[in-house]
Amino acid sequence: MRRPLLFLLFFPLITPLRAQQTGPQDRIYTVKALDRIARPVLSALAAGELKKALPLGPGEEDRRKFTHLEAFGRTMVGIAPWLALGPDNTPEGKLRADYIAMSRKALINATDSASPDHLDFTTPSQPLVDTAFLALALLRAPDQLWKPLTPAQQANVIAALKETRKIKPGESNWLLFSASVEAAIWHFTGECEMRPITYALEKHQQWYLGDGTYGDGPQFHWDYYNSYVIQPALIAVLEVCKEKSDPNAKLLPATIGRAQRYAEVQERMVSPEGTYPVIGRSSSYRFGAFQVLSLMALRHELPKEVSPAAARGALTAVIRRTLEAPGTFDAKGWLRAGAVGYQPGIRDGYVSTGSLYMCTAGLLHLGLPANDPFWTAPAEPWTQKRIWAGQDIPGDHHYADPKER
Repeated sequence: MRRPLLFLLFFPLITPLRAQQTGPQDRIYTVKALDRIARPVLSALAAGELKKALPLGPGEEDRRKFTHLEAFGRTMVGIAPWLALGPDNTPEGKLRADYIAMSRKALINATDSASPDHLDFTTPSQPLVDTAFLALALLRAPDQLWKPLTPAQQANVIAALKETRKIKPGESNWLLFSASVEAAIWHFTGECEMRPITYALEKHQQWYLGDGTYGDGPQFHWDYYNSYVIQPALIAVLEVCKEKSDPNAKLLPATIGRAQRYAEVQERMVSPEGTYPVIGRSSSYRFGAFQVLSLMALRHELPKEVSPAAARGALTAVIRRTLEAPGTFDAKGWLRAGAVGYQPGIRDGYVSTGSLYMCTAGLLHLGLPANDPFWTAPAEPWTQKRIWAGQDIPGDHHYADPKER
């Protein structure tokens, strides 16, 4: 689809990192970032040309079966809250209308067996991961992505979700992929297989390690999988349990408390320069590592120690530092492997071009409307900016679950 002229008039070119910006400037920048990342994926899939258009990097040929669903599911999981705002008559609202139409057509093409871009939901075992991200996107924007579909189109979507039941998840964060898929099926149809949900919830209660952090399985890993998968999926699944009056919903308050502590730690990880520790596997998912901080802002559940303006500043700074690094995009606008620019050595063996679109998970806060205090509050320095400027601030302390107090 052609980029609308109104977009070119409304959104400035990406500019160098500024010391301080207003909330409206941060929002303009972040919407621009979303468009720059998501448009190649969604415009191609909406036109039935994603399989032709999406490139693979060196050493990625063995991921060809999976990369297209990765690109779609991961793009959607991040932009869905923004889509959920719906269209309006502002320049941003008109751009959003364009995206809603593209996203819905992309969903129809991805799940229609007659489409040239019908995606693979069955080949073990990667499709389980990205079907789960697509399921979370549907839960995050049902009015824009699900309700307008015809009954036949809805049936295609549910059939695609159910295809992944053939894939057995490992004893790790993968349990939450099956749980997320079943939660979406449950929400939209009223029925599901409960065992993947209850088992995933039980195991993650056992794997909670304290101070807002879960193990990926029984072991702790130095990486960002608490943010990429574990905590956002737990909250989404438990929200459906609450909707369905399921007893597991009793876990939601404690789960949110843990996520708040994790978000607090994430805000503290952003340096005064907008950098953060690049550590652990999947580092090329870039600012998707900050999904929990973005999600807590979206839910108006930031910890009391983190103001919305400070979270906004930290998130915007990280997005700028990662997105603007030379080599991040190829000549046609597709993401390339790396954490800061093009760094193929960081790429894990399971990562391909489609995988990189997990970065959109760090854009969830765009689901807050432009008049929300998150965007209207005057700029504030985030924690590390305050500390390294010599300000005296309260000390940091670990989070104790209610059962530990």
